[in-house]
Amino acid sequence: MFESIKSIFGLKQTDYAQLIKDGAIIIDVRSSGEYSTGHIEGSINISVNKLADNLNKLKDKKKPIITCCASGMRSASAKGILESRGYENVHNGGSWHSLNQKIK
Repeated sequence: MFESIKSIFGLKQTDYAQLIKDGAIIIDVRSSGEYSTGHIEGSINISVNKLADNLNKLKDKKKPIITCCASGMRSASAKGILESRGYENVHNGGSWHSLNQKIK
C-alpha cells in the first residue's frame, strides 16, 4: 500500500540505470550548442522546441524514454509533449549531470 501512495504523490524513485539496461533511450532536449559542451554518451539531442516535429525518430511508443536538460524544466515539458502524443513510458531525468551520475 505504501508503494501505491508513493507512486500517487510522485515520491517513488525511478531506477534510471535499470531503465537503461531495459533499453531506454535518453533524449537531451537542450539546444545543440548546450549539448556540444557536454552530454551523456549515447543520448540523442532533440531540442524541446523541435521535439514535436521530430517524433518520427521515436517510432516505438512503448519503449522507455528518459528526457534530460540543464535543470529539469525543459525535460519536464518534453515529457509532457511525448505523453500527449501517446508515448507510454516517459521519465523526466532532470539535469543531464545528475542523470549521468544515476546511470553509472
